[in-house]
Amino acid sequence: MYKIIKKEKLNDVVELMEIKAPHVSRKCLAGQFIILRVSEDGERIPLTIADFDREKETVTIIYQIVGYSTAQLAKLNEGDELQDFAGPLGVPTVLSKHQHVIGVAGGVGAAPLYPQLKALHDMGVKVDVIIGGRSKEYILWKEKFEPICEHVYIATDDGTMGTKGFVTTVLQDLLDKKEAFDEVIAIGPVPMMKAVVNVTRPYQIKTSVSLNPIMIDGTGMCGCCRVSVDGKIKFACVDGPDFDGMLVDFDELINRQRMFKSEEQHICHLTMEDR
Repeated sequence: MYKIIKKEKLNDVVELMEIKAPHVSRKCLAGQFIILRVSEDGERIPLTIADFDREKETVTIIYQIVGYSTAQLAKLNEGDELQDFAGPLGVPTVLSKHQHVIGVAGGVGAAPLYPQLKALHDMGVKVDVIIGGRSKEYILWKEKFEPICEHVYIATDDGTMGTKGFVTTVLQDLLDKKEAFDEVIAIGPVPMMKAVVNVTRPYQIKTSVSLNPIMIDGTGMCGCCRVSVDGKIKFACVDGPDFDGMLVDFDELINRQRMFKSEEQHICHLTMEDR
């Protein structure tokens, strides 16, 4: 069993948990993920590792309450235990010692982006970040990015913080101003990552994305997390989750994520009634 050491509510739909997980914290690296189960009969939930502390033997996860399983997770408190916390899974992010890298985070994408930019900063790379959200309440971890990033740009849909618009609005403005980036790392909703790639493609800037397709076992056996990259079938759990954004078939990925939309809406309705 894996004890919840810390729980923090970041906004009305997003929460943070710090989990005591010695084996995972000892070996995990930026870009990897875990799969947890709340209870013995619970669903397997894949979540990217947001942070880790090898001395405290803890791993930090951030999750959005969007369905039954995350609602069950949200019912737990400090001192409670998770049934399973398996990892680290996936391929660690390949970090290159560039001169200038900018990260682009949409919503909870700020969580998995943080360890990547922190690792680059520790390597001596100049890093900036663009954080996006619907409004200022949904801007995550601005205070954690500030010590490691030279510039922290904010974009909100309603203009309550930073630039009014999308993360791509800020990115395009920076490129129009001739800012030079060796790499862009985009993590967030699939349509957002697709939009970022559409901005960077004309400039031929290396763009890495972290894919989050439907996933069950996390070991490549079930085949559910398959994605098309450069015309080839890849599995996000064992070949990713990071891929070259220029080569990803985003339209196929978006369509696959919609396959169980009606079932998700049904269980979300039951979840709201349960709450």
